[in-house]
Order: sequence, then C-alpha cells, then structure tokens
Amino acid sequence: MSRQIQAVRGMNDLLPEVVGAWQHVEAAAARVLAAYGYREVRLPLLERTDLFARSIGEVTDIVEKEMYTFEDRNGDSLTLRPEGTAGCVRAGIEHSLFHNQVQRLWYAGAMFRHERPQKGRYRQFHQIGVEAFGFDGPDVDAELMAMCARLWDALALTGLKLEINSLGTAGSRSAYRAELVRYLQGCRARLDEDSQRRLETNPLRILDSKSPEMQEVVSGAPRLCDYLDEASRRHFDDLRAFLDALEIEYVVNERLVRGLDYYTRTVFEWTTDRLGAQGTVCAGGRYDGLVEQLGGRATPAAGFALGMERLVELLEPGDPRADAVAPDAYVAVTGPAMHADGMVLSERLRDAGLRATLHCGGGSLKSQMKRADRSGARFALILGEAEIEEGFVTVKPLRDERPQLRVARDAIISFLLDEAAASARNCER
Repeated sequence: MSRQIQAVRGMNDLLPEVVGAWQHVEAAAARVLAAYGYREVRLPLLERTDLFARSIGEVTDIVEKEMYTFEDRNGDSLTLRPEGTAGCVRAGIEHSLFHNQVQRLWYAGAMFRHERPQKGRYRQFHQIGVEAFGFDGPDVDAELMAMCARLWDALALTGLKLEINSLGTAGSRSAYRAELVRYLQGCRARLDEDSQRRLETNPLRILDSKSPEMQEVVSGAPRLCDYLDEASRRHFDDLRAFLDALEIEYVVNERLVRGLDYYTRTVFEWTTDRLGAQGTVCAGGRYDGLVEQLGGRATPAAGFALGMERLVELLEPGDPRADAVAPDAYVAVTGPAMHADGMVLSERLRDAGLRATLHCGGGSLKSQMKRADRSGARFALILGEAEIEEGFVTVKPLRDERPQLRVARDAIISFLLDEAAASARNCER
C-alpha cells in the first residue's frame, strides 16, 4: 500500500472549524481599511527573485536563507513572495500608480519563508498588508497606527502594546552603523553565532536579538536616537504628538529595528505577551527610498503587515462573531415525502439572505438533530406531515435552553431575521 501523502512541513490546512474565525478577522479588517479610504489590490504569489534581493537586501536572513527560489522552464529565477511590500511597489511602478498621485492600498494572502516551524511561525503564513504612497509626513504614520488600534477594538482584542522608534535616514543610519560596529567588534568574544554573522552583514539586527546572553551586550550599545538627523528627530517628535492627541498609548523602544533593509525613519510593532516567543502581531514603518530603489520616481511610503495566524490565535474562544460559516437554520424532514418541501423552504430562506443547510441523505430525526447540532446552526427547522398539512414549521433552538415552538410557514423568515438581528446586537455589547 502506498504511503499517505501529507502536507509540506510548516504549511498548514485551514479546516472549516477555524475558517469562520479567519473570515471574521478578514471582514473586520476590510471594513476598517475602507473607512480610511484604502483600496484592495491583488498581487501574484510569484515574483522575480531580483525584486526581493534589491528591496529586502541581499545580506538579510530572508534572502540568504529563507526564500523559496527556483528556476522556471525558461531559466528565469522566481521566488514565492516572502513579504508583500516589494510586490506592491513593483505593481505600483509597473502600472504608473504613483505618478502625480497618492495611493492607499491593501492586500491579503499567503507568504512563504523556509524557517523552523513553531507556534505562530510557519513556512506558509498569511498577512494583511497596508501601504500608503505619496505621503511624507508623520500624519500618515499615525493614521496607520490608529487603523490598527481601531481593528483591535473591532475584534475585541486587549493587551496589545504599541512600540515605536525612528531609524533616521540612510545617511544618519550609516553613521550610527559605523559606531555600532566599532562597539560590537570590541565585544566580539561575547557575541553568539548569529550576532557574529550579522556583525559583517546587518549589524543593526543584533539590537533586536532575543538571546538572553546578548542582552547585556545590547544594553551597552550606542543609542540610535543620538545619531538622528534633525529632520528625522522632528518627524518622530511630531508622530508622538499625533499619537498623544489620538490617545493611543505607546512606548519608545530604542532597540526596535526591522529585519528588512528598506525601512527609514518610523518603525513600529504591536506586541502581545499571550503568544509566547512569537509576540509581534503587526509591524511596519516608513520606506521612503524603496520606490526609487526599484526603478520608480522618488515616492515617500509607509505601511504595515499583520499576521493572520497570530491575530486569530488572540480571538476569544467561543466568540459568536467568529463563527461566520455557521448556518442560521438546519432544515430537517421526517420522511422522503417531505424532502421537496424542505428544499423549497431552504431556497426561500437563502433568497432572504439567511444561511440554511438542508439535511440530505435520509436518516432518522434523531440522527438529523445530531447533525444539526454539529453544524453550529442556531435553529433546527423540522418539517413533517403535520407541519406541511397545517402550514407551520417546528423550530427547535440549538444554542440555548428555550423550548421548541411552532412558527407559521409565512412567518419563519421574519422570525429568523429577527433572531439574527438580536444576536448581532448582543455581540456588539
């Protein structure tokens, strides 16, 4: 017998039991982003490898070790996207979206990195990315963070902490990098293996090391804020003033850097202590030089990406709003003669915008009630000979202790719509 084929390690199936929670997060994000004037763009999973080498940085961990790269039949080097910003910028340049105009864009989908799989970090993972092009002031930075805060409220998430920092311009960061390398070379014997490698390639990432033995070295490092140019310092001060005006709480984390080379000035992360080591739920910042770096005209830009797997993990268990795929009603019949009536009733419910699952395949009423309960439906609607002859539907509540009742056939849609509206109001409280 042939061996069973399983999913690729770190690439997970999303089964129906969890998809409702994903749809809940996606729908909430789409509503919030629309409220701020952001429009959706849909981008390819595959891009030319050069796009990521030029944008992310050839000496970053992502490009050096984590990308899924291969040659196609034409000999072109292609890569499954490890992040979304580079592809969004490529699309904007290719379709002239940035010429004499501003753009607020968002996208969602799978990203791919060959990392060691662990909870909250997978080889195929999903993000919602948000990008703003043509805005050079700190106001759009603050707006991006305000959008996140509004989404957390929409999802009833608590305990998320906003950390912010400024990396300055490429020039000021270069001066800081030289001083940081001097300091770290004096501590070389105390650097772990990862940090020794990064010292030669991307020394700022050492500041973000999670290794406990590296914390003393990092704590004594020069401070990036002491090397900021005056314009970057003013930009950061104005950002903080906007956040204060919006009453969005934050902390300045002087060790916060991002793993991608294209970031400038503002960087930020929303973190939680509920997910163990993978505590970053959302991260972003400014990348004012990236459009020009990839062949477009100089265009200021800022954005963020939030991790879907981690957001879904933070949802409260049993939140009815997350059960987006559960039917409003499960239609059961007591015999084959009533099946056509059950089909007609189910179609009427769907015409009214209700979700209805019709029992198929026969079986006793008891077995049908078991399936109705497993479906997650709020009500079972039962049709038997008496119901059809007398023009009513027997309604059995499945999610509370109310007794079953009779509802006239011509009133069943109004009954279910009223119940759905009442449930939605309860969720908003």
